[in-house]
Amino acid sequence: MEPPQRCLLALSPVLIFLLSPISASASVPSAPSNGVDFIRTSCSGTLYLNLCYATLSPFAGSINNSQAQLAEAAISVSLKKSKTAAAYVTRQKDAVDSKAAVPVEDCVSTLTDAVDQTRDSLKLMKEIAGMPNESAKFKASNVQTWMSAALTNQGTCIDGLEEAAAADGPVKAEVIRRAGVAKKVTSNALALINKYVNA
Repeated sequence: MEPPQRCLLALSPVLIFLLSPISASASVPSAPSNGVDFIRTSCSGTLYLNLCYATLSPFAGSINNSQAQLAEAAISVSLKKSKTAAAYVTRQKDAVDSKAAVPVEDCVSTLTDAVDQTRDSLKLMKEIAGMPNESAKFKASNVQTWMSAALTNQGTCIDGLEEAAAADGPVKAEVIRRAGVAKKVTSNALALINKYVNA
């Protein structure tokens, strides 16, 4: 039989391992990424990063850390906000004072154009997903052009209303607010499309 002190020496490495918090924690695997960090990192290159993260984080489980899928999700958010703004201003155009009719009508036109351009962008971005990489990025240049035009149209609506003092009132303020949200998410979407194309 071995002397007691030799048995203690033989067990000491096991005891050290079990009692050491560093060794125990090192054996725990890190949690797999669920897309949240990918979205946060990607949004850091946009102008409205908090809005970007808030509107795109619900897509974390479906984008598969793909710049193309993230851009598609961003365009879908832009389309939703653009539709909301266009629908609101269309409902209000007959309710505003005649002095405000022209800038509001202009907003109806420019926001409707923005919806069409964003819808075309989303349709093409969905098609891009199944294309070879080089072909996809070539096609994405059309998406860049359309989303840039949508951003310009949203800005034109806002600028026209801000310059129209005769249109002052709650309707003007609400149209500007809604168009402003649409413009911000469109700006974010365009930044993410550019990141995808330039990757």
